[in-house]
Amino acid sequence: MTSSLEHLTANDQSDGHAIALSNVVKTFGETRAVNGLTLDVPRGICMGLLGPNGAGKSTTMRMLTGQALPDSGDIRVLGLSVPKQSKQARARMGVVPQRENLDEELTCRQNVSIWATLLRVHRRDREQAVDRVLAAAQLTDRADAKASTLSGGMRRRLLIARSLVHQPSLVLLDEPTVGLDPQIRGDIWTLIDGLRSSGVTVLMSTHYIEEAERLCDDVAVVSHGRVIAQGAPSALVAQYAGVEALECFGSPDRLTMIERRCDELGFPSRRTGPTVSVLRAEAIPLHVIEQFGEALRRPANLEDVFVRLTGERLEG
Repeated sequence: MTSSLEHLTANDQSDGHAIALSNVVKTFGETRAVNGLTLDVPRGICMGLLGPNGAGKSTTMRMLTGQALPDSGDIRVLGLSVPKQSKQARARMGVVPQRENLDEELTCRQNVSIWATLLRVHRRDREQAVDRVLAAAQLTDRADAKASTLSGGMRRRLLIARSLVHQPSLVLLDEPTVGLDPQIRGDIWTLIDGLRSSGVTVLMSTHYIEEAERLCDDVAVVSHGRVIAQGAPSALVAQYAGVEALECFGSPDRLTMIERRCDELGFPSRRTGPTVSVLRAEAIPLHVIEQFGEALRRPANLEDVFVRLTGERLEG
């Protein structure tokens, strides 16, 4: 996959971050969807916006493409001021929307070819560009099939292929695998990982913990329209959850006792349905663990971080 994508990166020599947002605010009526969001995305990495539905991820994506206008704050994409220079920025980025907008009656090749024309890929290069991205998305054998005949995973791969036809240096992916089953999701992950390996900067919004852990070099945890923590997934886990978690089972009274005991000892914990997960369990004395009753040790993870920071649990 990487070899199919290695020539997709555009020549973009401008300095600084691929994306820089500073104190961006966006409201819809009385709802503040984005609330002072500040985020820098270095070039050549895969950055994940991790948060539940309604956290402001999709609104942020729309502002980056100029589809929504911020109430205040500063947005720069590939060195260009957005929304003032949105047209120039869009010409240098690929955008994969959450909602599909393929032409059902056109073939895969035709869908991508029309996009290549709109994005001003030179006529002499157009056929080769279309063939290249269809190959990268593993759709060569379905090039002449109508979009209406494709499976869900193939349709997502076609959307990604279409976004790459003009060799962007930045790709925005808004919930790229939402609604797909785990096996198909893995195919999309392979394609995204190939983009990152080829040097394309990727900004991906997601509410899937495993997706962020596997694909992202850096993760920004988003809650109520702002970034509340940012770093490599492993670094965030180490900082906020430690090495191990102790998942404790029992009656509501016992779980309440465990939470109270953790508070007394200064160990973070989180309630998840019928269990309490005690974080930094590697540092808890054995005689204290024995008081907790039935429990299971497991590695700490990014979901522990998210729940600890926000009090919310990611679904999916």
